[in-house]
Amino acid sequence: MTDGNALLRLMTWMSPGFPVGAYTYSHGIEWVVESGDIKDGDDLTAWIGDLLESGSGRSDAVLCALAMQVDADLVELAELGLALSPTEERLLETEAQGQAFIRAVKSGWPDLVPDLPNGTVLPYPVAVGSVAAASGIPARQALAAYLHAFAANIISAGVRLVPLGQSDGVRALATLELAIDKLALWACGATMDDLWSFSPLSDIASMKHETQYTRLFRS
Repeated sequence: MTDGNALLRLMTWMSPGFPVGAYTYSHGIEWVVESGDIKDGDDLTAWIGDLLESGSGRSDAVLCALAMQVDADLVELAELGLALSPTEERLLETEAQGQAFIRAVKSGWPDLVPDLPNGTVLPYPVAVGSVAAASGIPARQALAAYLHAFAANIISAGVRLVPLGQSDGVRALATLELAIDKLALWACGATMDDLWSFSPLSDIASMKHETQYTRLFRS
């Protein structure tokens, strides 16, 4: 595969238009906005930066990287990735997007879909990593694309919820470029021992969102 083909596939798979339903999830920030802890673009950028440094962004990057290894046990990674979900809504978010991603890839690139036992549900980062590896896409490129989409989707939710201007969203994504690239590079060499996260406020926000009275998002 040429670099150009790899780029095109990643742009397609990580596009907001790829049918995984990412736009329906806020990753818990709907409650954070309502509680007043995210009031502007700087707050939103800092929140996502923490997720990339020590939260779900970091653990997703490790899961995605592990799924790209030659000897990856996708069934074991799937079970572990789902078990790491701290709340019911975060489990829904990764399960539903993972299943939707595999269905969409199967419709266009069926030879890239992993052959797994019936009933195996791949969490989203594992699904992306497995398909990217089968396509021969380099890990760093796949991880950077995945993390960029992760951040961009939360930013999009924040722009609608706070609300913020589109320029605020662009500034947030520009500010996070370095963190995304740094995490993508580091995760290329990650092992199972690196699979952890510590973002209690994000986890609590997800729990609170489950009983939030008025909700626009599924998580």
